[in-house]
Amino acid sequence: MLQPKKTKYRKQQKGKMKGNSMRGNQLAFGSFGIKTLEEAWITGRQIEAARQAVTRHMKREGQIWIRIFPDKPITKKPAEVRMGKGKGAPEMFVARVTPGRIMFEAEGVSFEVAKEALRLAAQKLPVATKFIVRRDYVQE
Repeated sequence: MLQPKKTKYRKQQKGKMKGNSMRGNQLAFGSFGIKTLEEAWITGRQIEAARQAVTRHMKREGQIWIRIFPDKPITKKPAEVRMGKGKGAPEMFVARVTPGRIMFEAEGVSFEVAKEALRLAAQKLPVATKFIVRRDYVQE
């Protein structure tokens, strides 16, 4: 499961997610990708499930890039604990994504294989996504 080796602070405030993605919104490595259309927190487990779906469908051919990383700690209090008494312990890490963010990229496989693999990945994620293709990509 993806998580940082070390963080400066154990706990973080929730924060706000407004506006579109200012960076990470262009294809940088592959010819195909999935772009998010809404904002969300995506957990390390969801990213790993999507990665496995892509890798299995592509039969370990080609290459994939994961463009998001879960670096925000989320805390939870145990079940049936009374209100107050401080913030809970860190439970998991999430990646914040805003509309326009490229989450996965693929290269080295045909258009059809990439489209299906990234569709399977998108099913594992809690956001609406869009399949995108590099502008200068030429289909054989």
